[in-house]
Amino acid sequence: MSSLRARQKIGKYRIVGRIASGPLADVYSAFDTIHRERVALKIPRTSAYAGDEEFLHEVQVARKLQHPNILSIINAMYIDDHFVIAMDLGVESLADRIERRISTARAMDLAGQALAALSHAHEHRVIHCDIKPENFILFPGDRLKLTDFGFAKISLRTLKASGSGTIDYIAPEQAMGRPKFQSDVFSLGLVFYRLFSGKLPEWPFEWPLEGHDRLNARVRPEFTEFLRNAIQLDPKKRYRDAVQMQAAFEALGGQARRQKRARARNGSARGPSWRQLQWREFQRKYRKELHTTQQCRRCEGPVSESMQACPWCGFDNPARGSESLFAATCPRCERGVKNDWDYCAWCYGPGFVEETTRRYPDKRYTAKCANRKCRGPLIPFMRYCPWCRTKVKKPWKLTGSRHRCKACNWGIAREFWNYCAWCREPVRHE
Repeated sequence: MSSLRARQKIGKYRIVGRIASGPLADVYSAFDTIHRERVALKIPRTSAYAGDEEFLHEVQVARKLQHPNILSIINAMYIDDHFVIAMDLGVESLADRIERRISTARAMDLAGQALAALSHAHEHRVIHCDIKPENFILFPGDRLKLTDFGFAKISLRTLKASGSGTIDYIAPEQAMGRPKFQSDVFSLGLVFYRLFSGKLPEWPFEWPLEGHDRLNARVRPEFTEFLRNAIQLDPKKRYRDAVQMQAAFEALGGQARRQKRARARNGSARGPSWRQLQWREFQRKYRKELHTTQQCRRCEGPVSESMQACPWCGFDNPARGSESLFAATCPRCERGVKNDWDYCAWCYGPGFVEETTRRYPDKRYTAKCANRKCRGPLIPFMRYCPWCRTKVKKPWKLTGSRHRCKACNWGIAREFWNYCAWCREPVRHE
């Protein structure tokens, strides 16, 4: 099956954009036109995989596992002779989140959720066989969910040998075709090691592993030992399954909470950092004007999808992958677009599949295109007209600020920003 284009229809679903592409299947974000909600669609690549047995197996296994940290399947059906799996649409994968700065407390919370999901699967005698950051999906509120049970094996008296899995995270015995519950423990231990150290250990996994110094700087020695027990080469020396691993993790958490309460009694509890106070004051003054409802993918500062760069750390397209304030998403830059636009207003993206001739009003429209043949309405800080693709030449002002960028002349919040959000030019604080 060839790749689907933005706004193309397949059954009741309208494609928004492609999220991921693998050798067996593509995953798309889509809009359910009946239930009026965004979903993720997993569609096998029939040209690369003959038959849908693996995907039918994935659906059947996932249906057995009902848990808040396991991604449920909304529906599975054949549409135009293609097998389509519909699931809840997340914000990003754990693999994406690992690439950005993450606090130790938040990483611990995500680790706990990952363990809860895998423990539930093991309690139901299901071995996942492909534990990796890409198969953990983040949802709003930092809810983490495990997905992709295509390689999962149900533990019976005999277990069908399989070397399936992702090589970077695969346990030695699983690579030899003998997956066990301890194999998932090993893979999850590697995921955790990367989450806290920023490094993925490689064979022969001899201790101390790469990134050991950074790991020790972030976590207590007891947690380092917890990870070391999970990444043992000999399966018999690991936790027997995720249930036992979760019990050990929760025991560490209880000890940490007791220590935290003791520090608080001694008066060492900290308040918000200066940066958080700065962001709070900025939001009070400019959130309504700039629609800064997203967080930067690197520093987690408040940003909007119209920004070309993070005004705090300079990161490119900082809101990419965040939940949009618009009904659809540009497949090129992943910023929000309206269903009646012909072009992306932010990245000069290509034309979209024509869906409707209806024009939708929007209270955010405050200006008009300079092209006399167009005169289409514009939303502040658009770079291009979504109707005729004309570049916006008149500089946008920022209500509430008299400062402008020295390079692009667009309005900036100079008292807060380190970079121009529109052209990435460093802001001089005079």
